[in-house]
Amino acid sequence: MTRKFPNDFLWGAATAAHQVEGNNINSDAWKFEHDAADYGVEFSGDALDSYHRYEEDMQLLADAGFNTYRFSIEWARVEPSRGKFSRAELAHYRRMIDTCLSLGLKPVVTLHHFTHPLWFDTERWLAEDAVDLFARYVEQVCTILDGVEWVCTINEPNVVAINHGIQLSLAAGEPYDPNRSYLPNPAVGQALIAAHRVAAKIVRSRTTAKVGWTVANQAFTAAPGAQDKHAEIQHIFEDMYLEAARGDDFIGVQSYTSQPIDANGIVRHPEHQDNTIMGWAYRPDALGIALRHTREMLPDTPIVVTENGIATADDERRIAYTTEALGHLQDVIEEGADIRGYIHWSLLDNFEWGRWAPTFGLVSVNRETFERTPKPSLAFLGSVAKANAI
Repeated sequence: MTRKFPNDFLWGAATAAHQVEGNNINSDAWKFEHDAADYGVEFSGDALDSYHRYEEDMQLLADAGFNTYRFSIEWARVEPSRGKFSRAELAHYRRMIDTCLSLGLKPVVTLHHFTHPLWFDTERWLAEDAVDLFARYVEQVCTILDGVEWVCTINEPNVVAINHGIQLSLAAGEPYDPNRSYLPNPAVGQALIAAHRVAAKIVRSRTTAKVGWTVANQAFTAAPGAQDKHAEIQHIFEDMYLEAARGDDFIGVQSYTSQPIDANGIVRHPEHQDNTIMGWAYRPDALGIALRHTREMLPDTPIVVTENGIATADDERRIAYTTEALGHLQDVIEEGADIRGYIHWSLLDNFEWGRWAPTFGLVSVNRETFERTPKPSLAFLGSVAKANAI
């Protein structure tokens, strides 16, 4: 049976600047890679040289039949020194937008994808002027967004709040516990919510783009008798960020796996032969769980799946995962959800925040020569995009 998707459905793949561009030397992520090298953190270095090869990357998407490309703008490039903005870097990202449009790809532009300029000091989002500093950056980026229909202010603020919370605890002298399931720091989360609201207002006033943000959806399920604990953690981890999206033009759902919550908290993924390279449970059904929960929280807000994928070296498994996930997506659409698009993570096998081993891409990359080699999954998902159906 053929199942059609809505007209004008977005079909795309995503990247993030630090993970693909290379040599983002003014970012906190670059510094972290050097500081933590003795602890097994790998180095992004040239990454995939997409800073220079973005047109080739976009051409692969367009040729395969996609109509959308999600990418991010690197704050540390645009504002390498506090208050000093680079006109050359803004022009670079404008050329990326123009290239997208010329290839028939709708750019979905993310303004903040995990990284910060080095000058954004150790207090970061808890500094009194943090929101104002981010707003000033957003104002500058708005000067290059003509023709962009979709803007994400902040990618996965709940994960940003986890990472910042860990950094705050380390600065306070607490040791890092690799066996602990860290939750988002609520104070950081509230600061990010304030930053999103200010940024969204700026983008709406200065562009014609639809504005929202993206949330890391864990598709939590409650173990027997753990409903109260589930509700508590779900609010801290996801729901406060979903609630902050009320009134936005869309909400981005990002889903990879599912985890139960018992009376003690989040249950870690047990070792299993089906786990992905990330160590996550193989759960393509998580997308349906995440979409239904998001719709329950935001019944009147359009949804875009801004990330969904699997870290695997077996591309047939990637196709199987994606096929099942799209089936669950279609189920939720048929239930009446207003879902506007599906953007796969990721276009390329990129730097996965301290590791090169997890391969999420529809395209592999030789890191010595930077040669791009499309995988069968690129053609598979492109064929779905061209048919707008499964």
